[in-house]
Amino acid sequence: MKILSGILIAISVYIGLNHGSRVFRKPSAAYAEMMLSLGITDPVRIVFGLWAIAAALLTVFPATFFWGNTLRAIQLILMMALVLKAGNYKFALIEIPFLLLPLLLIYLGHPLRSAGTDNAMPIK
Repeated sequence: MKILSGILIAISVYIGLNHGSRVFRKPSAAYAEMMLSLGITDPVRIVFGLWAIAAALLTVFPATFFWGNTLRAIQLILMMALVLKAGNYKFALIEIPFLLLPLLLIYLGHPLRSAGTDNAMPIK
């Protein structure tokens, strides 16, 4: 399971960095039109990109693994909600496997996390 988790982390980090780095490139006309149809302006697009990069980097480290995947899942749900609001159901369906990835990673856990380590807060 640790090997599978490691491979999925690598895929997730690649996707997050790749999608996040798009904000630093000039968008194509089709991409810009799609973002505007979702109500996403250039400043919001930059925030989404930086959010994706931050979530990807947080996923790498065992101490911030949960929060990185949680931020990624929230971002994907938000994008799916905007897409559904715009009426693009096909794009929302395409996003489902990408949403399942951070949830699966949370379930599997970080491969470098110690077996006895629990990141939960102690109950007093």
